[in-house]
Amino acid sequence: MPTTIAKLDEIYDRVKSQIPAVEWAVMAPLIERIWELKAEKKAVILAHNYQTPEIYYGVADFTGDSLALAQQAAKSSAEVIVMAGVHFMAETTKLLCPEAKVLIPDAKAGCSLAESITGADVRKLRAQYPGVPVVTYVNTSAEVKAESDICCTSGNATKVVESLGVDRVIFIPDQYLAANVARETKVEIITHPGSCMVHEQFTPDDLREIRANYPGVTLVAHPECPPEVCDEADMSGSTAGMVEFLKRERPARVALITECSMSDNLVSQFPQTEFVRPCNLCPHMKRITLQKIVRSLETMQVPVEIDPALAARARTAVERMLAVGRQEGK
Repeated sequence: MPTTIAKLDEIYDRVKSQIPAVEWAVMAPLIERIWELKAEKKAVILAHNYQTPEIYYGVADFTGDSLALAQQAAKSSAEVIVMAGVHFMAETTKLLCPEAKVLIPDAKAGCSLAESITGADVRKLRAQYPGVPVVTYVNTSAEVKAESDICCTSGNATKVVESLGVDRVIFIPDQYLAANVARETKVEIITHPGSCMVHEQFTPDDLREIRANYPGVTLVAHPECPPEVCDEADMSGSTAGMVEFLKRERPARVALITECSMSDNLVSQFPQTEFVRPCNLCPHMKRITLQKIVRSLETMQVPVEIDPALAARARTAVERMLAVGRQEGK
């Protein structure tokens, strides 16, 4: 159904602390057009936690971290799925919804971490460590997933590693997430020198400076940050883990040591919490805009296609990850 004036007002009420009225006047017609197109095309929009508020609250049908979006994709019966995220997320959606038309509004919305490793790199690691299973972070291409035994997210990485029942694993491609997981398990972790361009920028000095300038602040770091940064924080967790922490602890003042838009999107959910905002932007996430989503739905561009043989192998690795989650729920 197209949006109504009341619906637009409701959306703006959630984002008005982030978006000035003059900017909203430009955004509102685009949001209305997207809702019209979603109804016309039988489409849904998945939006990652790092999307801007006008996308996260304005047009998304489902929001969350990589695992939540993968789970929603697996459940979706939509004919068209638009990924308001980056390319590897759109590929994961296509793996789990092979019959749907999956669109990425900007094909250049990549990921520094995903680009740090290739399928050939994985084959080389397998040759170097024969018989050692490969656990692959979902922030990777379908080609890399296809060379893997099982995928994981930052939220379930330790559970996935331990679910294999082995003494050591190859954990790729994030060297910092691997190091943080290694401290939570007795399983030996072999890794690869990949990293996220957003999270690797944070330093312990950054966190100490925040503490000095904002007394009583609670620091919550993403595990893609270097271990010494996580050590300086009060809590480390995935974006979903951060939300759960805020719900449970209700800190008066918090700094989320992750991509900027995470805090922007949580302000309205936690009005009693003051968000200190150290800002490292992901330029790839910010390639997705309302204008590009409109164009994507109008033109059915850019479709995500994966070679069927490669997709079958990659899908197995993702489905094994989801099965671990299902076993946890039993």
